[in-house]
Amino acid sequence: MTVKELARDAVLARTGLPTPEPGLDITVPIPSQRLQNLVELARTLCGQPVTAINIITENLQYQVATAGMEPYLCSREDSMCAVGFLNGTPTVLEDASLDPRYSNNPYVDGRRGEVRFYVSIPLVAEDGFVLGTLCAGARETGQLSDRQLKGLEILAAEIVEALQLEHRARQLADALTEAQRSNTLLAEFAGRISHDLRNPLTSVLGYVELARDDAEALEDRQIAEYLDVVANSGQRMLSMVSDVLSYATIGGDVRPTCLSLQDLVRDVVQDLAASIEEYGASIECGDLAFTADPVQMRVLLQNLVHNAITYSRPGIPPVIHVTGHRADDGTTLRVIDNGKGISEGDRKRVLDPLVRLHREDDPPGTGLGLATAARIAAASGGRLEIGPVPGDGTMVTIRLGANS
Repeated sequence: MTVKELARDAVLARTGLPTPEPGLDITVPIPSQRLQNLVELARTLCGQPVTAINIITENLQYQVATAGMEPYLCSREDSMCAVGFLNGTPTVLEDASLDPRYSNNPYVDGRRGEVRFYVSIPLVAEDGFVLGTLCAGARETGQLSDRQLKGLEILAAEIVEALQLEHRARQLADALTEAQRSNTLLAEFAGRISHDLRNPLTSVLGYVELARDDAEALEDRQIAEYLDVVANSGQRMLSMVSDVLSYATIGGDVRPTCLSLQDLVRDVVQDLAASIEEYGASIECGDLAFTADPVQMRVLLQNLVHNAITYSRPGIPPVIHVTGHRADDGTTLRVIDNGKGISEGDRKRVLDPLVRLHREDDPPGTGLGLATAARIAAASGGRLEIGPVPGDGTMVTIRLGANS
């Protein structure tokens, strides 16, 4: 095989079309509706009984769409289109039997057919390589006007574009399948790791609690302080395990249902009652009916409200507003606070997993709260954005998909 043919086969491979070896059976691909429409349009345009879209490999010619005939497979040696397609220019013959290049071809001399009128338009990819042809033929001699030839050339360009678009669609479908498989494996792995880490950590924390009781009974303050450090570290590790598991499993099983924003926030307030009391926070919420996964929406709002509480300014009680509205393009939720805010340069960065700002007086955390919220928004067909509010504070906007 020449270098040029190797390069051309590489281009064919990028279209996702088969490039079979000689002697091997090939199932001719079922044409897409778009390709079938284009080849039918070509037949109407040129007024000939038969048209076909041919792909030519190093050794074979096969057809991905035909009009007026059944698709077939033949060797490149027997192919009429393979004779001159690599020159990149159209071929138009009133009578192929009179052309010495075609007169002995089995599709002309009667062995397989008796083609007389013949036109072939090369399918030229954007990098200049020729994938095959758009051809038309008839048993009778015929002619083609300049306008018909120009129309076939336009259709040939559309066919190349269609082949490329279909390949990209297949690539995206394959990538989506692989991403879903990877997410499933990640969730399973995270679940196993979470289980394997939770048990020993819980056991360690249990024994630390017993040891703290003994240390207090013996009035050994030094040991009690050490055990406090161990207990706090263990609790942080346990919290991180839970956050990692939550982040890894988001989006795997979305079950949309009709929700009330007020009811969701009421549940969140109950879950965060201790933090709300500790910081003296107040939370206001308007109502809105929208569609989303109830479990994931509760996790999203809980993460955002918890951040709004704990990342407050020293000495200033947190005031949090949760709002929502619906439009033609979907549902928008907002969580607005009067806290420390997030600088413009950090607003995208903090949505990445395990990213924390480490500012003065910031509470401890795993750096997964905002990342989890952003992933939930994406799983719902939307996105999460962070912006400022007048004065001090942060506004987190959750834009859900059109089906919300």
